[in-house]
Amino acid sequence: MAGCVSRVELSVSCQSLLDKDLGSKSDPLCVLLQDLGGGQWAELDRTERIKNCQNPEFCKKLVVDYYFEKVQKLKFGVYDIDNKSFDLNDDDYLGGIECTLGQVVSSSVFTRPLELKQGKPAGKGTITISAEEIKDTRVVYLEIEAQNLDKKDFLGKSDPFLEFYRQSDAGTWQLVYRSEVIKNNLNPCWKKFSVPLQTFCGGDFNKPIKVQCADHDSDGSHDLIGTFETTLTQLQKGDSSPVEFECIHPEKKQKKKSYKNSGVIRIKSCKIETEYSFLDYIMGGCQINFTVGVDFTGSNGDPRSPDSLHYISPDGINEYLIAIWSVGSVVQDYDTDKLFPAFGFGAQVPPNWQVSHEFALNFNPSNPYCQGIQGIVDAYRQILPQNRLYGPTNFSPIINHVARFAAHSAQQGTASQYFVLLIITDGEITDLDQTRQAIVNASKLPMSVIIVGVGEADFKAMEFLDGDNGVLKSVTGEPAARDIVQFVPFRQFKNAPREALSQTVLAEVPKQLVSYYRWQGWPPVKPPEAKTM
Repeated sequence: MAGCVSRVELSVSCQSLLDKDLGSKSDPLCVLLQDLGGGQWAELDRTERIKNCQNPEFCKKLVVDYYFEKVQKLKFGVYDIDNKSFDLNDDDYLGGIECTLGQVVSSSVFTRPLELKQGKPAGKGTITISAEEIKDTRVVYLEIEAQNLDKKDFLGKSDPFLEFYRQSDAGTWQLVYRSEVIKNNLNPCWKKFSVPLQTFCGGDFNKPIKVQCADHDSDGSHDLIGTFETTLTQLQKGDSSPVEFECIHPEKKQKKKSYKNSGVIRIKSCKIETEYSFLDYIMGGCQINFTVGVDFTGSNGDPRSPDSLHYISPDGINEYLIAIWSVGSVVQDYDTDKLFPAFGFGAQVPPNWQVSHEFALNFNPSNPYCQGIQGIVDAYRQILPQNRLYGPTNFSPIINHVARFAAHSAQQGTASQYFVLLIITDGEITDLDQTRQAIVNASKLPMSVIIVGVGEADFKAMEFLDGDNGVLKSVTGEPAARDIVQFVPFRQFKNAPREALSQTVLAEVPKQLVSYYRWQGWPPVKPPEAKTM
């Protein structure tokens, strides 16, 4: 198993960004990418977007796993976001830098000029990054409302939002959380939110916290309503009964003797809970069960013909085999028995040549397990000349097959088993509606689905299943409880190192595993030893 990694939180701010918007300032967002090798970059995280701001201090921290033994090449890109799409290709690039995580962690503050491309500066723009190791997995949950806030807008009520700042060791105030804006309301109730304890106060319950309430203006010139200082110890008193703080506007207080306050902020609840990481679950005894589904439909072409996707080249490989090796070699480390069920779909299988959508690669339906990744590869090679490629391309039977096992495991009510299904296909899916329903059902179970598309087909349906552009819904409109599908076309990795494919397809699995157990409220089977203050 990979060595335990440190998690590092990166705080990002920029100065003097280029101005790309006519009539207003840019609306920047910073994205963090990691080099996978072979010219492939994968997004690790991104900050929030800040409207009308050329000197943004981003509130959302970028979290990255730090491996001492790897050169982790990072790319920070700053974009002017003018639309709602997740894709950054249609947004203006304000500049970026490439560096290594080692460079960042070894500098207390890391500032570099932004470049539009190598050697071409992005005006006077700079980016500053500071790193902090996350040593604490506790999280602060807060529910806050306000009453009788000052009216700041000429034509309507205020549009209030909150900002929380913690005091750094140097005495400066660092933004740790910014709430949503509640329009036209002097008695707002903000959504419950959470901030990692380390971010919120560095784990120090008595560290000063400054809370600001302001009236949001779309041009970025927000008006202060009022402010107060507190500590987490004081906020925690809101756990038993609400705690109230007067919101004070310093200038108004100076000017008016009769000034009382600009409203009252009520802490409805303040709770501290432990959030477990992927490694907490893995080290706590969670097994990852790996299942493979291989597409044997006619559109792959006759396996004996060199232009078939199932043709095994003289050096003994094809895209199916590379995908099995690449993904399996990583996942197998997390499964102690190394017995992996492997299935085919879309072929006519002996002896009666019926079309099957979930036949065991080893032709043993009562025991479809292969010994190790090599066992899957051997079974695949043996079955290839014995079945007839046919159709249609139905995914739902194999997804439902794994889901039955996942459902059985979930009934135990412990974080002991998680299921990863790898489907390798040439992409022409037939039962899209049934597959959507199968994925929506599976999203409520401890499982993830990885789809690797081989060949040159149009993979629109696969990208749709991936759900990156919005929540996947079943035909009846039921949304997936969580995003569990990751799709990648193999052709993007043809010239990349072998590990690039597995790093990309498996990148989402830790997040998906943790999101499931968090949703269920299940701790690791053996939780890490509780931290003492």
